[in-house]
Amino acid sequence: MDDESTTCDNDRWAGATPTLSVLIPFKGDDPTRLLAALDTEIQPVEVIVLDDGSGDDELAARVDAAVRTMRLPARSIRLAENQGRARGRNRLVAEARTDHLLFVDSDMLPDTSTFLETWVQLVERQAPAVAFGGFTMLQTPRRAEHELHRRVAAGHDTLTAAQRSASPARYVFTSNLLVRRDVFAAESFDEQFTGWGWEDVEWGIRVSQRFEIVHIDNTASHLGLDTAAALASKYEQSTQNFARIMQRFPDEISELRLAKTARALRRVPGLVIWRRALRRIAVGHVLPVSVRAFAMRLYRPALYAEVV
Repeated sequence: MDDESTTCDNDRWAGATPTLSVLIPFKGDDPTRLLAALDTEIQPVEVIVLDDGSGDDELAARVDAAVRTMRLPARSIRLAENQGRARGRNRLVAEARTDHLLFVDSDMLPDTSTFLETWVQLVERQAPAVAFGGFTMLQTPRRAEHELHRRVAAGHDTLTAAQRSASPARYVFTSNLLVRRDVFAAESFDEQFTGWGWEDVEWGIRVSQRFEIVHIDNTASHLGLDTAAALASKYEQSTQNFARIMQRFPDEISELRLAKTARALRRVPGLVIWRRALRRIAVGHVLPVSVRAFAMRLYRPALYAEVV
């Protein structure tokens, strides 16, 4: 690899012959709680975590310590500089030793004690090209500063397998995603996507044109909800990524409610002023959370109105 990195393996790593590789990228978030949860299961699984340029020596030391004590074969990799979400995940795949790759975000926590077992059984029984397990907020702590994000995500992202299967490519997120290696070799993540958002959806659309995407109910809770200001910042970062996916897949993206709303808002006089007002309402703490969440839901397509 051409990037500067350090690697830490535990004693179980050498000589292990796993069936499934669990790949966990992180930048700033602490993945040790997830590592501990995964290590409660004894399955033919290897775990690889990638610190994508966090620059935090204390965090890196905690992760290395957790990896060394795991019963599952595990490796941690620390990059000196941030490589981005797509490139970081491509690096994790290069390190994996199995033909089945399970991407799990570092701020996730399995909802059952048979999370890995379910994935391993699916691999052994069906070996799907792509499968998404879904996510929930069942174990997500209730905090006032995260309540807006919870409202925005509830009912839209936390869907059942049956609901997601109605539009398989739309609900492909790297938070809990199984990919067969030959599929990834044919279609890796586009490293031109930088910042936050849409690289997984773009990948899902691209893959769905060649392979079947399966949805199952093997969920993990999303623990890492954002403050309103952080969520607004992520939406702002994602605008150019949305423009990129819109250009590449105009028919598919145009059918999304988000794109339709963005086109409608484009015709609103004084949109720039309205957009600033929506952000102030969403990020402020004056109005009820329901009103602020509605403003945040409009703020995102108001940003995308510039590129549809």
